[in-house]
Order: sequence, then structure tokens, then C-alpha cells
Amino acid sequence: MDKYVTRQPIKALKEDRIIGYEVLFQKDYDSLYSSSDVAAADTIAGFLMQNTESIFHDKLTFVTFTPSLLFRNTPKIFDKDKMVIQIEDHVMIHPLSPTIIRKYRAEGYVFAINDFQFSPKYFSMLDYVTYIKIDIRNKQEGKERSSLKNLINTMKGFDKKCIVTGVSSMADYELAIEVGADYAEGSYVAEAMAGKVNRMEFLEGNFFQLVVEVSKDEPDIEKIEEVISRDAALSYALLKIVNSAYFALRRRVSSIRQALVTMGISQLKQWVYLLSFNNDIDNEESLEAMMKLSFLRANFAMTISDHIKDLPIIRSEVYMMGMFSTLQYMINAPLEEILEEVPVAQEIKDALIKKEGICGELYELILSYESAEWKKVKQLSEKLNIPSGQLAQTYMDCVEAVNEIWNGLTVSADQETDIPVSKKAHT
Repeated sequence: MDKYVTRQPIKALKEDRIIGYEVLFQKDYDSLYSSSDVAAADTIAGFLMQNTESIFHDKLTFVTFTPSLLFRNTPKIFDKDKMVIQIEDHVMIHPLSPTIIRKYRAEGYVFAINDFQFSPKYFSMLDYVTYIKIDIRNKQEGKERSSLKNLINTMKGFDKKCIVTGVSSMADYELAIEVGADYAEGSYVAEAMAGKVNRMEFLEGNFFQLVVEVSKDEPDIEKIEEVISRDAALSYALLKIVNSAYFALRRRVSSIRQALVTMGISQLKQWVYLLSFNNDIDNEESLEAMMKLSFLRANFAMTISDHIKDLPIIRSEVYMMGMFSTLQYMINAPLEEILEEVPVAQEIKDALIKKEGICGELYELILSYESAEWKKVKQLSEKLNIPSGQLAQTYMDCVEAVNEIWNGLTVSADQETDIPVSKKAHT
């Protein structure tokens, strides 16, 4: 049985910060998420327990529990201060639901209702919930737009926090703000937090020069050293990374050349964004969200690419494709224009701009997975000969790897200074 799981960020619109993530499982009722399927509930419970560290990290985690999982006290495995229990209509119509929900509430658990509707069964649960989730899709026009705003105003009258879901475009995001939602969730949310730099600043900056050098078939260590050495912030960030707990060196490295030798070109390619990420983004939360998205796409793409036959680019190039997929949200220029200046394979350009070729299909698979478009995920994974049953665990392993990378840097920085590493590295 295939199973898929992904995380989508939930952003506070007024405070411009990520408050948590929703864990989205495959939801086809003939497969993993069927509320009547005990085996399915066992699968979900097992997956959650195996991936506790990956899923329940530093922010709130929203998880939809089936009646079977609720009745078996599965939520009690996790920290109630970091988890929000989501319920759907098949939970609300269960005759034992009010009793079990009251019990959880008395113990301090927080609830949310998915896809809230104007219906008695939904209103009957309002006393127990903190968050109301409303699907924003197909509500851009006239009557639907007005109804959405009225629903949110009504829920605020009941002192509920409103999360609009399905935010997949700038228009959706702007609508969420217009109708007065408290939070927004969807594939566009992380992208919406990114600040942008001017194209010429990008092309003239050390970031671009560093990308050019590390992307060459045979990178020149002396030129890379020269690029980093002429930027104090880059030099500081590089030394900070190499001397962090992540590398666990016995002796501290004190020169750029030593640091580069220790890290190696392959590792440097993976860290290049972190070393030189734009410092003009005022909101550090925006910086963190976009960087984590870059790392996650890069790691996920590289890992699953091992299963693809006749892939025209090598593993490190797949990694950079994942990294470069976020450039358009950081640089104030069309992606076509940006990639013309970067020495990457034509297959990568075709994939990121047109979603063409095998690389384009891989990129489209990553985007579909992020958006929880499970039918499309299954089609693309089969076409690329990627074992779909491994995608969920691979994805969560990549989430954990990104968290470890990030924690290793920020913990190391906090030990010596109050200024985060990420704010020291700039173009």
C-alpha cells in the first residue's frame, strides 16, 4: 500500500511568521486514510511514532486524526503543547466523539476543524475548538468571496482563529489578507515570505561569483578562496560552519583554505546558499522559511533521483536544481533571466522554467508532493520508476536532515554571539 505525507507551513498574516506546519497524509478513502480501516489507522500511528523528531519539531504541528486514532489515545504519544488535533466531518458524526473530545480538552489538548462549513454538525463542535480551517480555493469571485468574508467574521465573533487553506498563488494570499484571516496555509505561503534583491545586485554580488565557481566541472579552489576572502561576512560564516558541531573537528580551523579543504567542494555546493544568502530580508523568519524550503527541495530531489534511469544530470546537479528552484522568490527578475547568468546544465533550465524533460518531471513531482497532489504524485513517481511507497519516509528523513543542518548552525552561532549565522552571511 502506498502512503504519502508532507508538511505545509501555516503563517500568521499580521505577524508575518510561521506558527506551525500541517502534516498532510494521503487522503483517498480507498487507501491510507479511510476512517473505517483499522489497518490504515495502524499505518498512520506507526508512521507518526517513527518520525516524532522529524514531524514534531520547534513549532505547532497540526495533525488530522481518524476516530480510530482518537479512541486509541494516539495523540497522547506526543507533546500536547506542540500539537493541534484536527477533526473532520466523519469524526463529528461519530456518536462517541463529544465524549472523547471533551476528555482531550480537559487534559489540555487543542483542536481545529478542517474545511469548516455552515452546518449544524460543525457549529455543534465550536465549544471544543480553537482553530477553524476554511478552504480558500474557488472563492475568488463575487458571492463566494463575500461568503468567505462573512464566515470568517462570524467565526471571529465566536473568538475562533481562522486559517485559510489552499493558498497556492499570490491572488489567494492577498484574498486571505483581505477577508481578515488570521493565518494562511498552502504551497505559496513559504514563497510569500521571501524578500527579493535587485537583479544587478545579485549578478555583481559575491553570491553569484561563488555560484559560478562551484558550478564549474572542475572548480578552482584558489578562485573560490579569493571570492570568499574578499567578503568578511562570507569568511566569518564559512569558518563558523566548519568549526560548528556539525563537522565535529578536534582542532579549530582558522583559515579560508583550511576551511574549504575540510568542507570539500561537494559539501560547499550544498552550503553555498547558506554562506551567501541575502541579508536584506528584514524578517528572520522569512529567511529561515525560504532557506529550509531550498534545502528540503534539494535533498529530496537528490535522494529520489537515485531511482531514475537515464537521468541526464549527476547527483550534485540535481541538488543544485532543487536549490535554484527558489531563486525567483529571492531575486527581482524572471527565472529565465536569472538562469541565463548561471552556469548550469540546459536540462536544469528547461526543468525549472518549462518543466520539460526527465528533470522537469522530477521537479514537477517535488512540487506536487509539496502541494499534496497525491494523484499526480503517483502518476509521476510511476513514470520515473520511483518507488512511491518510499516517498513518505524519504521526505521525512530529508525534513529531519534539514532540521539537523539548521540546528547545528544556529546552536553553534548562539554559543558565541547573539547574532545568528544566517544574518551575518550576505551579498
